[in-house]
Amino acid sequence: MKELIEKINKLKKEKKAVILAHCYQNVEIDEVADYVGDSLYLSQMAAKTDAEIILFAGVFFMAQTAKILCPDKKVLLPRLESGCRMADMISLNQLREFKSKYPGLPTVCYINSTAEVKSECDICCTSSNAVKIVESLHADKILFLPDTYLGKWVEEKLGNINIITYPGFCPTHLQIRPEDIKAAREKYPDAQILAHPECHQSVTKLADYVGSTTGIMKFAAESDKKRFIIATEKGVVDRLKRDYPEKEFILIKENIICPNMKWHTLIDIYNSLEKEEHEINVDKEIASKALGCINRMLDVSASGVK
Repeated sequence: MKELIEKINKLKKEKKAVILAHCYQNVEIDEVADYVGDSLYLSQMAAKTDAEIILFAGVFFMAQTAKILCPDKKVLLPRLESGCRMADMISLNQLREFKSKYPGLPTVCYINSTAEVKSECDICCTSSNAVKIVESLHADKILFLPDTYLGKWVEEKLGNINIITYPGFCPTHLQIRPEDIKAAREKYPDAQILAHPECHQSVTKLADYVGSTTGIMKFAAESDKKRFIIATEKGVVDRLKRDYPEKEFILIKENIICPNMKWHTLIDIYNSLEKEEHEINVDKEIASKALGCINRMLDVSASGVK
């Protein structure tokens, strides 16, 4: 593996490439990644990079977002089959039908959506900034898609906004049930339970902290507690165990693994970068509309707007 890592790092320099990796990826990919984080952070890094090639170790919508933000750069996705089951739950036609039932309402789309869907929404969000984004609209009622659980979690956090959600969800996070939280609480009474807002509301209500992958990792790092139950994808636990060996991190269930996030290997990254294959392109008209949606999110995230 060491030799392969050296080859990839050499290729990056030769090709002026940058590797972005989501923290649900296989943990060894961090050895070659320039930036590792959640969707918001990686979007920000994609927007800022001066690299000529962006290789995205993530899923398809993430690579699409990078291409929209950097149309003049070559964007590579090592395995094209690395999609997102939540993003696939809403098509452009389904979005239009959803919007037609509630004409005139602002539409917020989770970043876990296709370029086509983003092109017909007012603003994008991630789990890191969803509350801030919705608040920035100063609306009493909004449409939120595709993740119904993230949308309802935001509604509960804000209290004064009616959020009408599309019935999409993350199949991985939905495997976590309230009985899992209760069992973990009984087994490890001294542990803090940290959950992702893509979980069902019955789960997030039982957690000690709810936040994005970056939020969960930051909370665990700063807490004076020594034991944590992690209710999100296994990649977060792998990184926490590596970075904070003095603390104990327990995955809520062993099967909380996103299969699409785990497609990429170091071999795939090397082959994609060497051959510059599996390039991601987005229709120019769709990309132009989607860019406005993404940029509005980045502007709000970078500001003190409420």
